[in-house]
Amino acid sequence: MEAIILAGGLGTRLKPYTTVIPKPIVPVGEKAIMEIVLNQLVSYGFTRVTLAVNHLAQLIMAYFGNGERYGLQIEYSFEDKPLGTIGPLKLIETLPDNFLVMNGDILTDFDFERFFQKHIENRAMATIATYERDVKIDFGVLRYDATTKKIDSFTEKPTHHYSVSMGIYAFSKRILQYVPDNQAYGFDQLMLDMIGNHENIQAYPFDGYWLDIGRPDDYEKAGREYPAMKDKFEGRKQ
Repeated sequence: MEAIILAGGLGTRLKPYTTVIPKPIVPVGEKAIMEIVLNQLVSYGFTRVTLAVNHLAQLIMAYFGNGERYGLQIEYSFEDKPLGTIGPLKLIETLPDNFLVMNGDILTDFDFERFFQKHIENRAMATIATYERDVKIDFGVLRYDATTKKIDSFTEKPTHHYSVSMGIYAFSKRILQYVPDNQAYGFDQLMLDMIGNHENIQAYPFDGYWLDIGRPDDYEKAGREYPAMKDKFEGRKQ
């Protein structure tokens, strides 16, 4: 099994931490966040990982090298300009028929092997790992007629429930038909294009631990919670 880790972003939301170091090597506990991810992938049977890099690529390469110390083969794909979340896949010439794609800043106890096998079983064009998130609105919400301005409903500080993407995907190589050459192309564009063409896109709901550390608040939360929970993230199947 092969995986592509998207590691070319600027890490803008995580400043000031990412001012001088790239987001994939910011520490969580005693390890870089992407080091935790690589150990997990190895434990679930992945043998080859391509890191799609751009911003501070030389630091990432120096840190992770060829992957030998993790027991896998690491290769690198370089963007000479930002290509979005999905655009970098078009640069990788050796993609297998099905592959995993994920962000490099995720702390989770996700079973990557089970997820990937479910994608194969469903013969899906894409499988998206999803997580339930509540979004609380800190204001009273009004609804009114656009013409008369008459208010017809009021809800005090409502909470909305959403299924959100975890930043973990399994793709068929067939998605490349949607990806333009040498142009920025994001996950949002791919989803809309595939939905518009009625492709087989599967959701994979997950209810374990998941934290995207792309924001300072979530990064600090990861730092607080990791020491007590690190056995979940040591690359051992639970």
